[in-house]
Amino acid sequence: MTPAVEFRGVSVHFGQTCALSPLDLTVARGETLAVLGPSGSGKSTALKALAGFVRPSAGRVLLGGEDVTDLPPHRRGLGVVVQSYALFPHLRVDGNVAFGLKSRKAPRAEVTSRVAEVLDMVGMGAYAKRYPRELSGGQQQRVAIARALAIRPEVLLLDEPLSALDAALREDMVAELLRLRAELPDTTLVYVTHDQGEALALADRIAVMRDSRLVEAGPCERLYHRPSEEFTASFLGASNLIPVEVIGADGPKRVTVRLGDRELSAEPTGALADGAKVALGVRPHRVGVRAASGGGTVPARLTGVQWRGSGFRLDLELTVDGMPPSAVRAEVPTVDGLPGVGEPVGVSIPDGCPLVAVRA
Repeated sequence: MTPAVEFRGVSVHFGQTCALSPLDLTVARGETLAVLGPSGSGKSTALKALAGFVRPSAGRVLLGGEDVTDLPPHRRGLGVVVQSYALFPHLRVDGNVAFGLKSRKAPRAEVTSRVAEVLDMVGMGAYAKRYPRELSGGQQQRVAIARALAIRPEVLLLDEPLSALDAALREDMVAELLRLRAELPDTTLVYVTHDQGEALALADRIAVMRDSRLVEAGPCERLYHRPSEEFTASFLGASNLIPVEVIGADGPKRVTVRLGDRELSAEPTGALADGAKVALGVRPHRVGVRAASGGGTVPARLTGVQWRGSGFRLDLELTVDGMPPSAVRAEVPTVDGLPGVGEPVGVSIPDGCPLVAVRA
């Protein structure tokens, strides 16, 4: 089946500044792809190139197999929701939602019925005659989504749509977007965000970006549990990257590594070349901390403690002979029995963590 979206070597330059390195990426019909990365990673530039808001310096953009690189935004048939909502302040809610339909010269009866349909879909049917200034931020965002859906787009683009909302409202809107996705199974969503929680909750696949380039793309579960790239491991789930030495293979899916005087079983995420620099990707909640080293633990020093409401975040410095000190973060339910900051502790690392290739 022809992909809904294709980037073929798409790059964007503004003068001497590279905003997007050559990007090759496809999105299947009905798929939700989250484009995830920190500020300045190129994720919004990629979406703008897809929407037609910026012209690629090189490469081609395809929608449903059709090359749309040279088409203006209004001829691409996309629904777009941006962070600022971009509602027209002089139009009521129903007027905002009807704007795209009227621009396409849809019959009046169709405009009326479609506006009512999508407003009900996002739970805003009772607010049709209000102005944007009379709505909360979350309500304005729902109207922006309704406006994008009104034209029945095959592809819906969302650029940081929840970043202006408070935490509780973001949770509600994620649930709302999940419901909408279930109601629109044939609509392709490209969702740009820096929030990994949103990406994991909403997406089928995640494309991780950094420094204007695509780092890695794949199904959410694989990228979270078995990332192939160092940056993916540290950014998606905040894995600790602990340098280790590979000392033997137990088969294609298990290798033995050495950390200090401990041997651990680990899961390789790709082929390991001789002499490759590797690290264990260990989630903070899987790191155990004891009052003293020994008994299968790695010696460390406690460098910081933060109470996080549901538990404590511990900053640690591993001190393994023959290796430089390694910073590690742990999440634990209690600090009862642990010494104070600056004191030695023992750190336990479980078997089965993924191995991640580390850049030289």
